[in-house]
Amino acid sequence: MDHARGWSARSPAPPWALTVLAALLIVIALSYAELPPWAWAGALLAPIAAVALLGTYPVISLGVCAATSIATALGMRDAVPVWSAAVGGAIFVISLLAGRRMPRSAPALVVFAVGATLYVPLGLITGDVWSAGLLLVLTVVLPWVLGRSIRQQTEAAAMATERARLQERNRIARDMHDTLGHELSLLALRAGALEMAPELSERHRAAVARLRADAGLATERLAEILTLMRDGEPSPLHPVSEDRIDDLVDRAVRSGLAASLEWHGVRRLPPMIGRAAHHVVQEALTNAAKHAAGAAVRVRLATEDDTTVVTITNGLPPDARRGTGGRTGLVGLREQVRLVGGTLQAGPRDHEFEIVATLPHTGAS
Repeated sequence: MDHARGWSARSPAPPWALTVLAALLIVIALSYAELPPWAWAGALLAPIAAVALLGTYPVISLGVCAATSIATALGMRDAVPVWSAAVGGAIFVISLLAGRRMPRSAPALVVFAVGATLYVPLGLITGDVWSAGLLLVLTVVLPWVLGRSIRQQTEAAAMATERARLQERNRIARDMHDTLGHELSLLALRAGALEMAPELSERHRAAVARLRADAGLATERLAEILTLMRDGEPSPLHPVSEDRIDDLVDRAVRSGLAASLEWHGVRRLPPMIGRAAHHVVQEALTNAAKHAAGAAVRVRLATEDDTTVVTITNGLPPDARRGTGGRTGLVGLREQVRLVGGTLQAGPRDHEFEIVATLPHTGAS
């Protein structure tokens, strides 16, 4: 993103630059007695023309600055009059602005090469090669390099801002998946269990069926939104909710999921490992509720030798169908496990679907 775009719609130069240029042009105008009329007019018109060209043709504006710098050096002779300092200051400011506006450096290098080929023969004719070259470097080349550097820093800052925005989108998407996706899956599971209740009338059974279908549709819409928000990027780690793993399993059981929990070894895990284990269990329960409703789910956590292994298995009913989501949940989960130094395996095994996360405690806090 070009920082100059903020003022290009109103003026070819920002207010501070216009103020400085106006002051320098006044100094040049007051020096009319020290210059021939044609030189005085050129010293005034050249910066004005360079500013006018800056908005649309910054390369031509830079060329005008280079030509003005060479002409000023050749007209200075052995002294440094006030008007020459004012002209040098004006083209310095314009060259800096040109560096900020030019997206590529190749055209500027062409301008500098043409300027060098011009000032050398002119300097030989007038016997003043070094002053012309020095003034070209100090008032055109160096400020252009400075402006180019400012542009690159501005673009880097804009890229960092955009990267932070995308990371925040990913974090929000992950939070939505972990909370809304989980709740919607449990809601559909509760509705499915209620729909099978024998004491329900046909009218109420139809209403519950519509509720279950709506919950499934909401889950599909959520998956589509998350796919757009995440844009293919992994989500960063984020604080776990206040629910413990025991609470996750208990809520799933109360919702009608046949879930059980086994926990071997220490329960007080390092914070990062605890968050990762929480996400693994939550994702596995959500997937079981969506893809294998009615199947038993076994959650097992075992900690040994500073490594926690989380294993979740659920049966695959013969009529199990693939749910929505495109496995984005498992992709994000695998990335979260990788970020804490662990590994994740997921897939069918002996008529069951199994998720195994190995979470080493080394380096976790």
